[in-house]
Amino acid sequence: MLWVRCLKLLAAFCALCAGFFLVVVFLISETWVFPSLRPEKTSFFWNRMNSPANGTSDSLRMHTWQVGGDEIRVDGEVINSSVVLQLELCPEQPEGLVGPLHIDFSAAVTIDQVAASNSMIKLGGRYGPSDCEARQKIAIVIPFRNREKHLVYWLYYLHPILIRQQGDYAIYVVHQAGNGTFNRAKLLNIGAVEALKDQDYDCLVFSDVDIIPMDDRNLYHCGKQPRHLACAMDKFGFRLPYHGYFGGVIGLTRQQFYTINGFSNHYWGWGTEDDDMYKRITLKGMKVERPPAIIARTKMIHHHRDKGNGVNTKNYDLFARTSVDMMKDGLNSLQYDLLSIKRFKLYTELHVDVGKPRR
Repeated sequence: MLWVRCLKLLAAFCALCAGFFLVVVFLISETWVFPSLRPEKTSFFWNRMNSPANGTSDSLRMHTWQVGGDEIRVDGEVINSSVVLQLELCPEQPEGLVGPLHIDFSAAVTIDQVAASNSMIKLGGRYGPSDCEARQKIAIVIPFRNREKHLVYWLYYLHPILIRQQGDYAIYVVHQAGNGTFNRAKLLNIGAVEALKDQDYDCLVFSDVDIIPMDDRNLYHCGKQPRHLACAMDKFGFRLPYHGYFGGVIGLTRQQFYTINGFSNHYWGWGTEDDDMYKRITLKGMKVERPPAIIARTKMIHHHRDKGNGVNTKNYDLFARTSVDMMKDGLNSLQYDLLSIKRFKLYTELHVDVGKPRR
């Protein structure tokens, strides 16, 4: 009969609507019914309370999502990815580390080869892990002049190591202009200041360009106390040469660096600026952390001392006045001319004029 057919059609229509409604609820609900259908990376989630639709709950609205490059669009509008995606913190001990490394400086390596083998590095020598949230944002600062070959080796070995260590990092090479007396400590101050203009780094690692870690478990990260990362160097027989040695590669949090007023600006030529740094740290009641020697082994690229970087005996007199001068000689008295900033594939170069020694 006609009315029976109408009832059957109505029932079928209601069933179809109910099915559609269940599918919609399934797709947008906060907790999916079938765990086996969940994405593999459960650290990603849709935060309904922070919906891009005027910041209100919008549970029944269907959105068009587009994810590409460094931006996310919802319904055609660019939104802040932190609203939508939340990554888990990277593990304190990264899982991809390999341990002891074979470091060899005999093979010829070009900057183009290094760039080609590190395609994930962004312009300026920047990298951050994509599968977890880095625990620290790290600026690595290198004082530099006339060491192009050493820099290539450093980049060749360090970029892969730093990637495995899962830091959010960038490389800053601070190039002293001219042929005057070298001032390593002042270059490091400049690198820190300029890097912090770029990003809100919470960790500063200062490294000489000729020192390579021999174990990637030696994390280029900062700690609760200033860290000495090159405390077992090959040229010293993989031993600490003396208790107050704090050279080669060191790491300080931004706050630790501010507390000691950075490095002194007046150590011209070779020597004593790292001892001055150690003294500043201890005078402020901090202690130096050092990894176990078996992990902290580093290898130096052997070379002749640069012209303009000879031993300066006046530095010993300056060191004797550290406790008196440290809070007026450092970041708060830093003067320099920034000649240029160049962002290469593997690093950012700061070309600077550091001035001349005071008479």
